[in-house]
Amino acid sequence: MFQNNCASCHPNGENIIRRGRTLKIKALSKRGLDSSEAIAQVAREGIGQMSGYAETLGEGGDVIVGEWVWQQAQKAWTQG
Repeated sequence: MFQNNCASCHPNGENIIRRGRTLKIKALSKRGLDSSEAIAQVAREGIGQMSGYAETLGEGGDVIVGEWVWQQAQKAWTQG
């Protein structure tokens, strides 16, 4: 789901539009996004210049994206 909806702006947890607003653990924590639920809320409702994607992600899609992004952030976006 991330690859289809988020990766174009956030490849490997980066941010091609606002470089400091990455999905890396340090950047997320700095903005108070310290859980999968907080990330899901951003995916659903948007934040700053980023629009929300509730309709695009569908019911429960925000939770799937939030959990996956949080797991990747905890692993520093490394494979394995």
